Amino acid sequence: MKLDAKSTIEAGKAILGIELGSTRIKAVLIDQENKPIAQGSHTWENQLVDGLWTYSVEAVWYGLQDCYADLRANVKSLYDTEIETLAAIGVSAMMHGYMAFNEKEEILVPFRTWRNTNTSQAAAALSELFVYNIPLRWSISHLYQAILDNEEHVPSINYLTTLAGFVHWQITGQKVLGIGDASGMLPIDPITKNYSSEMVDKFDKLIAPKGYDWKLRDILPKVLSAGENAGFLTPEGASRLDVSGHLKAGIPVCPPEGDAGTGMVATNAVKQRTGNVSAGTSSFSMIVLEKELSKPYEMIDMVTTPDGSLVAMVHCNNCTSDLNAWINIFKEYQELMGIPVDMDEIYGKLYNHALTGNADCGGLISYNYISGEPITGLAAGRPLFVRSANDKFNLANFMRTHLYASVGVLKIGNDILFNEEKIRVDRITGHGGLFKTKGVGQRILAAAINSPISVMETAGEGGAWGIALLASYLANNGNDQSLADFLDKHVFTGNAGIEISPTAEDVSGFNTYIESYKAGLPIEEAAVRFKN
Repeated sequence: MKLDAKSTIEAGKAILGIELGSTRIKAVLIDQENKPIAQGSHTWENQLVDGLWTYSVEAVWYGLQDCYADLRANVKSLYDTEIETLAAIGVSAMMHGYMAFNEKEEILVPFRTWRNTNTSQAAAALSELFVYNIPLRWSISHLYQAILDNEEHVPSINYLTTLAGFVHWQITGQKVLGIGDASGMLPIDPITKNYSSEMVDKFDKLIAPKGYDWKLRDILPKVLSAGENAGFLTPEGASRLDVSGHLKAGIPVCPPEGDAGTGMVATNAVKQRTGNVSAGTSSFSMIVLEKELSKPYEMIDMVTTPDGSLVAMVHCNNCTSDLNAWINIFKEYQELMGIPVDMDEIYGKLYNHALTGNADCGGLISYNYISGEPITGLAAGRPLFVRSANDKFNLANFMRTHLYASVGVLKIGNDILFNEEKIRVDRITGHGGLFKTKGVGQRILAAAINSPISVMETAGEGGAWGIALLASYLANNGNDQSLADFLDKHVFTGNAGIEISPTAEDVSGFNTYIESYKAGLPIEEAAVRFKN
């Protein structure tokens, strides 16, 4: 029997997902049909402390408690009831980073987030040692950099985890991590669905002269796949989440995951030959592979889905920030002319007008580099618009080149997968701000990566919904279905989204554009050198 939202909450059948994102902590409560019925949130910001980006442990707990209190207040307002117990809970957070603890469970140095780039020496050495691309932001890069820098805390490490792993440990007592999040700590062996034994052994041998009391296996969380038992909410954990004291202990908690994994779940992109693209302030694509790549590529990170399938990830630092800055110029023009401003209208008209421009942007080029872009080899960036006197300079082409630029670097990374590795995909789902104006971002991305792109309304629910679905998979998967089948049959039934396929003209035009874009990168390099 289907229960209404209030009865679902009162019967303890609702499921809670919490995600600690870079700027917002969000909680989503879902019903037995996996639909959101209440939300809560807390805004926070990272701090630069001693040259490193961090969030304090105090900020983590304050943020979680405030977010839960906001959810509780919204439940009270919407349904006039109290959350006493739940069918399951899930916690996710931004991937990677470094949280190291001693045997007394004290944090040894402030949490080092994924944003920190002080690990270049370590990442390069480990990539060479492992014959595997190890990015700057991975936990193992942070650990080895701390070793190279002879940081005094390293001999005292008893446990090393991610932000999601830390919160999960504190509310359940379990030192575990979902495989997707774990794959951003250290490479995962797709056969054993555990950390690569070969790489663990190589690392231990590398640091053996240091004489530490610990081995790498001893300090890492246990790896769990989606649906596996990851512990239960303890009385201490319940009071840490809900300071009002209403929430009861004993609730099952699913394996904690990273934001990449929850994004895949929220877009129904965990099956092999599917993928998703997130396009907002930064962008990344995740393509679920059928087999390993032939060799490592510096611009492609290898992670996994929450159930352990290999994923090729292309991560770009820049996406829509420069595009939005240009849109704001048109907003200022409207204000100057005394025309009422409706931002949705401005975006809609300019984006749609862009589609009337030349498929190759008429020769115009834009570099949207607010910050550096590792994929194109730039440590810093300067936004640039470049043209010659003979190019077709008009509004449609101007807007089109900025839309192309927002996914240009993403295309360069994905061209390796599709053209060199011959990867095949059946479906790619887009989510994020670029797709807010219906049909436009989709068409641009479809042209860039020469693949049909779907957009679903639900994708806007984001990672908190994604981790709630993983908690639902733990609680409700009675038939031993795979995660992909569970999502297909119980979450996304009849919701394949709206799909746009690329046109031959758009694909050819984007290919012409990207060749000019790559040829012009020395202009961007010169701007970085000479424009402060």
